[in-house]
Amino acid sequence: MESAIPSHLQTARSRHRRVPDDYAPPYPSFVARHKPAVTRVIMAYFGVQYHGEPTAAVAEALAQIAARFAGDNGPSHWDRAHYVDQAGFTNVVSVSYWDDAARFDAWFDGAREAWTGGAPADGIGRFIEVLRPDVARYETLFSSPDRAEGVAVLADAMSGEVQEHAYWGGMRDRIPLSQTDAMAPRGEPRIVRDGARVRVVAHDNLCLIRSGQDWSDTEAAERKMYLDDVEPVLREGMDFLRDDGVAIGCYANRYMQVVDGAGRPTEKSYGQSWWKSLAALERWAESHPTHVKIFGAAMKYLMTLGPSAKLRLYHEVTVAAADEQFFEYLGCHDRTGMLSAVPLTVDSA
Repeated sequence: MESAIPSHLQTARSRHRRVPDDYAPPYPSFVARHKPAVTRVIMAYFGVQYHGEPTAAVAEALAQIAARFAGDNGPSHWDRAHYVDQAGFTNVVSVSYWDDAARFDAWFDGAREAWTGGAPADGIGRFIEVLRPDVARYETLFSSPDRAEGVAVLADAMSGEVQEHAYWGGMRDRIPLSQTDAMAPRGEPRIVRDGARVRVVAHDNLCLIRSGQDWSDTEAAERKMYLDDVEPVLREGMDFLRDDGVAIGCYANRYMQVVDGAGRPTEKSYGQSWWKSLAALERWAESHPTHVKIFGAAMKYLMTLGPSAKLRLYHEVTVAAADEQFFEYLGCHDRTGMLSAVPLTVDSA
């Protein structure tokens, strides 16, 4: 049994884990392992937003960012998903990952100007949301070690079975910084206008989660059980966070359907949300009726199927320092992403 925290990031604890040293989890889970030389990862979300049917301008924007990804210093991995937000707008989000900050920096300025520079046009909005956390500030978790998703695609390998999971608080205990830091939020988000662009300057220890489901390997009976008994409960919780999450510390939530290279829906989905703090995310997970219901449906599903379950689950959770964040919006409605975190009062650029 391994620790989820890699040996080179382990340090003397001033903050204790929620479980004793002899804790044995009831089922196996795994984490992504980067090479020790990797000190930072970059997670960059490029979104296009529109109402109604997609236009030629939407297709052009998606082709544009895909071409940028394929160019010099582009990401090591990217994927694409879509969802309909609380205002009825479709958002298509291309999520890209780097483990080399210098390569990202060489790429980003040109990509940013191409994506959000100039004036809003063609009836579509665009946004960029970037975190670039130190590796001590994020964690991953997988139900199976043989199919990486998201940032874990960049990792050198998967771990063996890890100890810090299957209990409330495991998410925090897997983040290396939690050994010495409470990771409490500091500061308040604010809006800065830069011409037509609207930037959100957030705050220290903002939290991001991407939590995914892959039912592509399931056979008929298991697929029906997931889609009939689990997915509707999950969607209900995701819709609550999308529509009413701000009151409990969830600035924005997207329940995303992953699409393939041709834009067709796959049998993969994930929730992606911005939280005021890891503590706010933990409170929702541990005690809010919507997540209690999700947890109950998932446990019934997994207990019924046992080791034969072919549903794959994963997540990545980041608690980012203030200088590791970038949020910019062009032509988007005022509840898009981190715009929901603050009223649209204006500071000078």
